[in-house]
Amino acid sequence: MDSKTKVLIVEDELKLARFVELELKHEGYEVAIANDGRSALDIFEEFKPNIVLLDLMLPGLSGIEVCRRIRKSSDVPIIMITAKGEVMAKVMGLDNGADDYITKPFAIEEVLARMRVALKHKRTSEEQGESSRLSVRDLTLDLGKRTVKLGENSIELTKREFDLLAYLIKNKNIVISREQILNKVWGYDYFGETNVVDVYVRYLRTKIDDKYNEKFIHTIRGVGYYVKDDEE
Repeated sequence: MDSKTKVLIVEDELKLARFVELELKHEGYEVAIANDGRSALDIFEEFKPNIVLLDLMLPGLSGIEVCRRIRKSSDVPIIMITAKGEVMAKVMGLDNGADDYITKPFAIEEVLARMRVALKHKRTSEEQGESSRLSVRDLTLDLGKRTVKLGENSIELTKREFDLLAYLIKNKNIVISREQILNKVWGYDYFGETNVVDVYVRYLRTKIDDKYNEKFIHTIRGVGYYVKDDEE
């Protein structure tokens, strides 16, 4: 691991923040800590981390708001830290651009594993180049700028929706199982809600297929999903 990899821990529980800091420093990371939302944004701008561990329940600005503001200017990987049972908070965090989440209490080994996955995805995205594009019919994705257009119409997608659509288009005309999608798009063997793929496919259909009356995403019942590259 690159010893210069910078991690910003945003956590108001001082003992927990210190524990994670010591473990990450032991692994060779450079670490900064913020204990509230507003200072997190200031430290983010100055420290320029490669990855952020972001607690959702913060004094001042909430973790959701911190995530949303960071996403306006940066695609740095963000892993949310949530309390057990905060299902809606997890959904809101992912919808506002978080890459992953981890639930308290957690083992440091899980944090390190999630960080490695997020950082690897970021490197892979950068290696694809800013000019990389994907398209199916008149739907175009710019992988570098992370923009989506259907003809002349710009479509706003969350980070997870974009990653899911990109994966389906990369494998257009091939039926992809839910398990394959979870492993590739969510980046690890997913142990959360098993219908999360169906939920995000529904989000995409609402924003693209239903809104513009074009059918891109098809379902093979009991198998999975695929994007078709020609009109029916």
